[in-house]
Amino acid sequence: MTADPVTTQQLPPTAEVPATLRASLSPSRAADFKTCPLLYRFRSIDRLPEQPSVEQARGTLVHAVLERLFDLPPAGRTPTAAGDLVAPQWERLVAEQPELAALFAADAEARAEFLRSATGLLRGYFAVEDPRRLEPAERESLISAVVDEELLIRGYLDRLDVAPDGALRVVDYKTGGAPREAFEARALFQLKFYALVLWRTRGVVPRVLRLLYLKDAEVCDYAPDADELVRFERTVVALWRAIEAATAAQDFRPRPSRLCDWCSHQRLCPSFGGTPPPFPVGSAPADPLPDARSRPTPPGADE
Repeated sequence: MTADPVTTQQLPPTAEVPATLRASLSPSRAADFKTCPLLYRFRSIDRLPEQPSVEQARGTLVHAVLERLFDLPPAGRTPTAAGDLVAPQWERLVAEQPELAALFAADAEARAEFLRSATGLLRGYFAVEDPRRLEPAERESLISAVVDEELLIRGYLDRLDVAPDGALRVVDYKTGGAPREAFEARALFQLKFYALVLWRTRGVVPRVLRLLYLKDAEVCDYAPDADELVRFERTVVALWRAIEAATAAQDFRPRPSRLCDWCSHQRLCPSFGGTPPPFPVGSAPADPLPDARSRPTPPGADE
């Protein structure tokens, strides 16, 4: 098809950030703005701390186990082997993120139940896939592209499968229940974000965007096409411009929804009688340009 007029270029993982770039945007932060502009402000501009929830920690742990599972020889990728990875991967995560230890403090039984629940989600994974028959091309891989000459869009794929004919399948693990409308729309937005980057950098539209809902052992497949990704790219650029305008006006308004029940910042939200902090001086919109050595959003942050 004809090329889209939006200018796009690849940013190799080891390249210096081009001087023309003004900011970067991940699917998580873009989805925040779509869901609630004030939530975007709290996370990306005010950078308010958020204590990880048990659900987020469980998602992070399950993602870590599934990443390490594919380090094993195919014949060794069994439910037992996955279960054996749970405790050591949790210890590794706690060592890297000490705040996770506070989730259970001195409650050994709560910690044990948490680990058992992660093992249960892994059983859901084996109910929908046989990892012995898979050899992922990439796992927890950072991908990025530049759109509109000034905006870096990037994110981490849970898994990328490449078929012998070159077809791509993007796989995303979800540890929450499947599929509720609000969360399903956010999940597909995230996968379309990845599909856009892959198309623009590799010249291939992914054949399948796959959501694996481990809790309910369900699979949701979606097949994008080039025309849809052209429209989606325009949506992303328009979203970025809306973020710029909101930042210039210092106007990020709350958008109440069912998702408010999971928000960490209700005490500061006008919809709940709160008052946001003063707008930071000299703030820039969107995510900071990423450091190649660090991951801005941990696996499992979006269940």
